[in-house]
Amino acid sequence: MDELESSQSRDAPPRSGSDDDQEMQTLLEETPAGFPAIRRGDVIEGTVVQVGRDELLVDIGTKAEAIVPAHESGVPPGELSAAARVGERIVAMVLERENREGHAILSLVRAQSERGWRRLQQLQETGESIEADVVDFNRGGLIVNVDGLRGFVPLSQIVDLRQPTAGEETIEARLEYMKGRRVSLKVIEVNRRRNRLILSERAAQQERRARDRDRLIEELAEGQTRKGRVTSIADFGAFVDVGGADGLVHLSELSWAPVGHPSHVVRVGDEVEVLVLGVDPERKKIALSLKRLGEEPWKHITQRYQVGQIVEARVTKLATFGAFAEVEPAIEGLIHISELSEERIQHPKSVVHEGELVPVKIIRIEPERRRLGLSLRQARAEAAEAEVAGLPMVYGGDDLPHGPGDWMSGARVIEAESSEESMGQPEIDNEEDEETGISWRGSLDDRPGGSSGGRGGA
Repeated sequence: MDELESSQSRDAPPRSGSDDDQEMQTLLEETPAGFPAIRRGDVIEGTVVQVGRDELLVDIGTKAEAIVPAHESGVPPGELSAAARVGERIVAMVLERENREGHAILSLVRAQSERGWRRLQQLQETGESIEADVVDFNRGGLIVNVDGLRGFVPLSQIVDLRQPTAGEETIEARLEYMKGRRVSLKVIEVNRRRNRLILSERAAQQERRARDRDRLIEELAEGQTRKGRVTSIADFGAFVDVGGADGLVHLSELSWAPVGHPSHVVRVGDEVEVLVLGVDPERKKIALSLKRLGEEPWKHITQRYQVGQIVEARVTKLATFGAFAEVEPAIEGLIHISELSEERIQHPKSVVHEGELVPVKIIRIEPERRRLGLSLRQARAEAAEAEVAGLPMVYGGDDLPHGPGDWMSGARVIEAESSEESMGQPEIDNEEDEETGISWRGSLDDRPGGSSGGRGGA
């Protein structure tokens, strides 16, 4: 329109209101009765009656057909047939009311912007979407071509820029990638006087998704399995597009194992399979689940573990009352603070730390409540007993009687296998005393120093 206005200002000198009135009066006098009056700069409609080599003939209702020269058709030379077909209605601008032969001279090129403004004004009023090609970009957004007009899509109205990307990709790089793409847009502002056209991709997407959501909600049913794509992540869960509408996979429905944040399980863009838990037509909400498509790990836990069994577990979290440990994916138990150590402790961190692998004894299994009681203290105690059981037999320490399995002076009494079993003193074969150099055979009581507690006396 700016080009048109400048062209008009070059072609005609400034006129006063009285000059316009005089021209109109002259035009009316020169126009035969029954024919419409046209003026230079008018945008009119007509019907193509002939497509020639160098021009189009258009019936605009005047006594003679109007002419559209080839250079005003908007197509390359020699391809005039691509501009219009016989019988087609076109919109053109009057460049000259009448030439020497009595024909009006029209331009399709100069009318294109006018036609675009009219259409865009109508689209804004009806709220319909329009397809447009991205031709350029700047720091503020995308520049698109809409019916020959340059429109602008601000950064805040571009859908792709609202989604996170991997790496350090800049906004400029993402805008550059969008050049040449065809996008769906809604007109949000039309100002012909200021030559201003603002459009929104986000508004068009929201409208389309609203239609898709209504359709999808009618189709979805509880228990269905759907494939979808993770579109966004929040602290309370992940949103998954299941065919035109987003459903929510709540944090508790992401995995059978405890989940600290949804990003630990899924990422934006992941293709996932979900189970439909419920559909709320009134609130237009869809509840989904990831974990329920897999078998409940607690279902057969008693077939894999028994009370008293010692297993290896990884410490996952510390609390003031104990430590949580994972014995297998999705199976986590609690080591109460009283089961961490034989000694009294103030906090579990003084015994274990997150990520540590430790032996634990299963002391309680509650499948219905999904609870597992573990003990580090008992597992270590049994490990110590097993280690001691593998040591050589050790005797002596004090004169008090002890039976097999009792402890004395830091050594466990183990039942002997000699003829003097009743006295707990085996026969010793030809051993030489390191201090005296005396070799002897017999019981401990016969050894130099008697039963005084070992070599060299007590």
